[in-house]
Amino acid sequence: MTTLTNRQFLLAKRPVGAASRDDFTFQEVPVGEVGPGQILVKNHYLSLDPAMRGWMNEGKSYIPPVGLGEVMRALGVGEVIESQNPKFAAGDYVQGVTGIQDYFVGEPKGFQKIDPKLAPLPRYLAALGMTGMTAYFALLDIGAPKSGETVVISGAAGAVGSIAGQIAKIKGCRVIGIAGGKEKCQSLIDELGFDGVIDYKNEDVTAGLKRECPKGVDVYFDNVGGDILDAVLSRLAYKARVIICGAISQYNNTSAVKGPANYLSLLVNRARMEGFVIMDHAAQFAEAGKEMAGWLAAGKLVSKEHIVDGLETFPETLLKLFSGENTGKLVLKV
Repeated sequence: MTTLTNRQFLLAKRPVGAASRDDFTFQEVPVGEVGPGQILVKNHYLSLDPAMRGWMNEGKSYIPPVGLGEVMRALGVGEVIESQNPKFAAGDYVQGVTGIQDYFVGEPKGFQKIDPKLAPLPRYLAALGMTGMTAYFALLDIGAPKSGETVVISGAAGAVGSIAGQIAKIKGCRVIGIAGGKEKCQSLIDELGFDGVIDYKNEDVTAGLKRECPKGVDVYFDNVGGDILDAVLSRLAYKARVIICGAISQYNNTSAVKGPANYLSLLVNRARMEGFVIMDHAAQFAEAGKEMAGWLAAGKLVSKEHIVDGLETFPETLLKLFSGENTGKLVLKV
């Protein structure tokens, strides 16, 4: 086989505040030999997620940090070019942690086969991938929404939020989305079927919650943290459930994370707030994926992918997540 060249982004230092190109090393190296039990995957698409910013920090978390000098961690989908693993063959398409690079060589731990004939490859990073699984299990297991309840989603135009809101609608709930900008908010209603919206960039969130949730919030799916979490806590209904899925407003802080000042609302309303990590549900992915695929096929669920072309754009494209430039799932086309 002709020697392949692999473009890679390595983590060079721990970012302070928002990550920039200076925090990464870009290099071009020959692709290594495929050893026993390993596979060689040519990446086609890479998933860009807010969690990546947390993976760059040192310290204890739900997953070890990316080491300095290591390829930046990322989920990807691609084609197996060579295999020394009996579970995979050349020509298979797979999904797994492949990293920000052209090619992955290694043991396919946690990799799954996917079928590009059933859905476009980017969808396996969106509704049919970890994004969809996160929305599904966080909402249904922790939120446990009941028909007729009011569900509020922050980051509602983003990857997880847009899917979580649609699942809540499928379950018969009244769904209110919090997003930034008139265009995003209108798309939640026109394209995804949300019942109401709050534009945090152009109106007071507390006032919007009073307008859209006059009887309070039964389930809150939190993707942003900070002031918006505090505002929703002040409007909780009796026995409400708060899902802590993410806190994108806090990831680039250079000072201490802002905790909830209104947490006593949990006590007053006998409410519950619980954190969520998707890996806890890995054993159930296949079953959930079938249901998600069914909803997509029936037109009950829309998967929106925001695709940016070019591996070399990675550092700048990642920042779109934190400036709110993406609508739906942000995907990098290699």
